[in-house]
Amino acid sequence: MLDPNPQNGQKKLLMVLGAMLLITVIVAVIASIASP
Repeated sequence: MLDPNPQNGQKKLLMVLGAMLLITVIVAVIASIASP
């Protein structure tokens, strides 16, 4: 899973950061909708 490959590692890190950002945005949207 954790390959010391810089080419693939950087892309994987970018995907993980993007996924985290996306989850944060989704949670924020759900929270704003759910709040009265």
